[in-house]
Amino acid sequence: MSRGYAIARETVEFGNPDRPVAVHWAMEDLALPLTEPPARPLYEIRRFSSDGTVVVRDSIASVFIGGLLIGMFGEDADDRSPRNILAVTLAKSGQLHLGRLAWAFGITDEYLRILRRKEEASGWGGVLGARQGKLLKVSPEQRATWCAMFAAGQMPIDAFREQPRKDRRGYSTVWRVYAQWTQDKSASAPPAAAAALPEPHIPSEGQLPLWAAAATGQDGTNATPDEDGTATHTTSDEGGTATHATSDEGGTATHVTSDEGGPETHATSDEGAAEIVPMTAAPVRGGQMVQHVGCWLLLALANEMGLHDDACRALAQRNHDGLRIALDAVICALAIYQRCVEGVRRLATPTGPTLLRAERVPSASGVRKLFGRLLSENEIGGALLDARVTSRLIAAAHADEGPAIFYVDGHMRRYHGKRVVRKGWRMQDRRALPGSTDYYVHDEDGRAVFRVPVTSHDSLSAWLQPIAKRLREGLGDDERILLAFDRGGAFSTQLAELRDAGIEFVTYERAPYPKIALTAFDRKVVVRGEAYQLHESRNKNLGDKRGRIRRIALRAPDGKQINVVAISTATAEQLVAILLGAPSIPLPSGRWQQENAFHHDDARWGINQLDDRVVEPYPPGTIIPNPARRRLDRSLRLARVAEGDARRRLACTTPALGELRRAAVEQDLAAALELQRDLEALRPQTPTHAAVEETTLASKLVRHTGQLKRIVDVIRIVCANAESELAALIAPHTRRPREAKKVIANILAAPGRVTVTDQTIHVRLAPAANRSERKAIQHLFIAINQRALVLPSDPKRLPLRFELQPL
Repeated sequence: MSRGYAIARETVEFGNPDRPVAVHWAMEDLALPLTEPPARPLYEIRRFSSDGTVVVRDSIASVFIGGLLIGMFGEDADDRSPRNILAVTLAKSGQLHLGRLAWAFGITDEYLRILRRKEEASGWGGVLGARQGKLLKVSPEQRATWCAMFAAGQMPIDAFREQPRKDRRGYSTVWRVYAQWTQDKSASAPPAAAAALPEPHIPSEGQLPLWAAAATGQDGTNATPDEDGTATHTTSDEGGTATHATSDEGGTATHVTSDEGGPETHATSDEGAAEIVPMTAAPVRGGQMVQHVGCWLLLALANEMGLHDDACRALAQRNHDGLRIALDAVICALAIYQRCVEGVRRLATPTGPTLLRAERVPSASGVRKLFGRLLSENEIGGALLDARVTSRLIAAAHADEGPAIFYVDGHMRRYHGKRVVRKGWRMQDRRALPGSTDYYVHDEDGRAVFRVPVTSHDSLSAWLQPIAKRLREGLGDDERILLAFDRGGAFSTQLAELRDAGIEFVTYERAPYPKIALTAFDRKVVVRGEAYQLHESRNKNLGDKRGRIRRIALRAPDGKQINVVAISTATAEQLVAILLGAPSIPLPSGRWQQENAFHHDDARWGINQLDDRVVEPYPPGTIIPNPARRRLDRSLRLARVAEGDARRRLACTTPALGELRRAAVEQDLAAALELQRDLEALRPQTPTHAAVEETTLASKLVRHTGQLKRIVDVIRIVCANAESELAALIAPHTRRPREAKKVIANILAAPGRVTVTDQTIHVRLAPAANRSERKAIQHLFIAINQRALVLPSDPKRLPLRFELQPL
């Protein structure tokens, strides 16, 4: 039970909700010895309201409201219907906190929501849960037959297929019997059996380890071969080692996790640990109907942007054809809305080799292995590719008149895995969550330029100067640069540093700032169709002899004052348009273009994907927030809440509080005060931050290397820029310009006929489009054909000509 709300003490009256809950057990979470802890009670109390509790004793949960027993259920019972009915009944009252109610009943908020929806749709019959004893439906005779097959070397799929059609068990049931048989076999094996296993191969430097036991199916591992017999999946719940290995091309991949504190490693052959089957290129071939051939438009634009040339120079020391095929496969997978490398498997169609100009379609595992091998041969290859592509995109953002405008903001990627990674503040959830913070730089039109991964969740103010330096290197010393960002970077020190470095900026002023009289606003400016009043007279003093900067005060239609600070020679109206938005309504503008880009790039291109599975521990000496201090402060808050509850009851003047109960409340108050004194004494000895090796996260806290994700994100950024370019070409010819990218998505996923001649490659596409969209697509193809785009690594450099298939 989480002791976040309260922990019952030994002398609490069974089922009496009026007793204040003490926090004697809070010190145990701190792992800091004060005094010898008292013996644990034989039951626990989960409070979901002021007078509602769930008391659990010997796996039997009793639900009390105001001291009255309203129901009971078994926490370990197969039938969960009594628990579900009680939980839904209480939730329907509308007077309880649903999160606390779900916690008290031992279920999640989402499961309680599902139960309530089922009750609304189907009545009480919808919440009658299925019995949990799923293995009981397998007869002992059938289980014995399956176990004999397993002992003979057969797999669960064989046992599943051998069943008669009548009274056939599901594959998941067979698998559970197999997992239980494997666990029993490993438990009964003699300890000396481990010595008979082959000694693992010691990998060379820069290579991930491969464990020989991963594919043997021995010593507690569950081997499940695919069609080629090379995939294993093993889980262990008894503190042993769990292995998960997948291989699509005959290699071996291991993912080792331990849920009970055992050793934990992570090795994937997808990132360079196993042999790669060479991917052989093929010449451009024609076809009557090639699926997804619209992706060639994206391939040609990415090649025009220099992605393939930069990748070959940065990554490939050999096998340029393999790298070209891998890049094309990832681009095509992203083009058809797959959002990650694993989407490559969706290209395995009969016309897939024609699409990729290869002898065969690579698997997702093969693509990962190739990138991983290239990174192992050239550790800085990913950084070189990122730097080359970033330089091209920065140079493309050059402005003929005025400064080159860039938007900078952070984007927090949540982590949903089982590793222990650092937490960062996620504004959408209003709380700290595990993940990684990425700082993105977008150009004036909202197109991504580059990404800066920050696993330590440093503030935006810490990265403004490095980002400005990178932009200066890409544009040169003579180019004017203007950065637009939010309040996260609007601190006096950083603003003064940007000004001294010759970087213009515009941002919001952090509160508090002086309010200006309504009569002082002497101008008007239109922002996204709304009229704002404007005033600019006095500059903002940065303090500490840092000088002054421009201050622009705006008054919104609702009367709220917004202050904007800047260093720029642009007019106040131009700065307001850059930050808040232009006067026109139809298209997004201002800094909201970057916010829209975050949502679109995640939904369309998958920027929140983990991609890189390899982790590394934090180096010794890394300063992190101290978990012990956080738990201490939390326990102190709980003790203060217990003190307040006790004082409130003592201050009650009603005669309901008898002498015996008053004495008990006074005892609880004294215990809460004593606990506060102990915790206050520990706070000076428990720093807020400490080195990682000095905390409870030593040997647990890890971070993802991000090498593979760096490459995939570069591909995503190039694809997103190409998509924006196509959308800008087709938008003026469509009736709904805001849906231009939807039309482009249909074009990229469209099938078509390919005809190869000595002078050109004709691609006749058949996208899903209505009449007006087909006219717009024809205008787009006219503009594209004039550029004579070519496919990557085409030795003949035949130009592509796109046209629409007649209806």
